[in-house]
Amino acid sequence: MNPTVGIAVILTVLQAAHCQMVKDLSACLLGQNLRVDCRYENKTDNPLTYEFSITKDNRKHIIHSTIRVSENIYRGRANVTMHKNLVCLHLQSFTTSDEGIYMCELKATNDYTGNQSRNITVIKDKLEKCAGFSLLIQNTSWLLLLLLSLPLLQAVDFVSL
Repeated sequence: MNPTVGIAVILTVLQAAHCQMVKDLSACLLGQNLRVDCRYENKTDNPLTYEFSITKDNRKHIIHSTIRVSENIYRGRANVTMHKNLVCLHLQSFTTSDEGIYMCELKATNDYTGNQSRNITVIKDKLEKCAGFSLLIQNTSWLLLLLLSLPLLQAVDFVSL
């Protein structure tokens, strides 16, 4: 095989193997709890692994992970939920001692291009409150159902007159 063709084939395979990409990382307060939303684009059905960490005082601390073991100080306070193209870290009882640079790292099984990651600086006094309807918007089937049901609700109101 021609070396140029071989290199082109390898690059094509590696490019096709790139399965996910972190698109956005945001943080907000939900009561006294921190929520970090890691949105991604996934191009495969392969299982996704994740890791949420914080860097403070020039040291990385694992908060919640399917890749490595989480640190004890976060185990009882942190959990993760996954929705379509969204991985959410929930950290209970968020205080100023939890401020720092939060990182979301994602990796799809059999994705040989490495982890995808994003950072966000989290300072308690600068966090916005989480929108109450954000999960409804993220799950567009509920929003679609609501919009489709409006004419039915108007028809029921009209019949009752």
